[in-house]
Amino acid sequence: GADLANLVNEAALLAARKNRRVVAMQELEESKDKVMMGAERRSMVMTEDEKKLTAYHEGGHALVMIHAKGHDPLHKVTIIPRGRALGLTMFLPERDKYSQSRTELEAMIASLFGGRVAEELIFGSGNVTTGASDDIRRATLLARAMVTEYGFSEALGPLRYGENQEEVFLGHSVTQTKNVSESTQQIIDEETRVLVEVGEATARSIIQDHLDDLHVIANALLEYETLSREDIDALLRGEGISRGDDSEGQTPSASGSRSSVPSSGPVSLGPEPQPGG
Repeated sequence: GADLANLVNEAALLAARKNRRVVAMQELEESKDKVMMGAERRSMVMTEDEKKLTAYHEGGHALVMIHAKGHDPLHKVTIIPRGRALGLTMFLPERDKYSQSRTELEAMIASLFGGRVAEELIFGSGNVTTGASDDIRRATLLARAMVTEYGFSEALGPLRYGENQEEVFLGHSVTQTKNVSESTQQIIDEETRVLVEVGEATARSIIQDHLDDLHVIANALLEYETLSREDIDALLRGEGISRGDDSEGQTPSASGSRSSVPSSGPVSLGPEPQPGG
């Protein structure tokens, strides 16, 4: 309830700034973006090379989301900086979800690597940036959870394995509690690596097979900055997207509204604020 009240209040403020008499859906969806992702940082100065790299990074995420089997539908991709991210790619579950299948989790790992793989394929391995560091962290944590908590490792079976824990005092480790043996920990590491590498290989295969589509998405992002799934579908069909004039100073979109990100299950795949988006 409090979250909804905050969202509606923010939408009312947006409508007031535009001298509107009523709060429309566009203001509500803009307020979702601001509340859940942070305010747009349009004043942030980015070079053309950084914008291009960010566009391909986010385009890679989007392309893998579209084609990875079991992934929730792509919802929105933007290269407008928000919060700490230079760009964001979001998916929107079609319904409330209380559990996820192995196929869905593997698709998530693949989509997390879409940005890094796109950077490598377009700009070369020597120009891959640190922008994917959070993507790598999240993919590793997800893969480890699949092995140690969800029972998705044939080598370890349907058991739950606790992590080794350290007790820290004044910044120094004083004791260490081992919940698994060294041999088991080695298997956990190996199984985690396999899941991550399979996800990266899946992302690479998808992007290589649809490289022309990646160029289309990235170029459209450089032109429009924000694309909805409907925009991307139209572009990949070879159609154009129209952005009509906005007489009241709003940012138009092809679908007539800004994208939204609900709190139940949305994931934004955005790099950390370093060159490469």
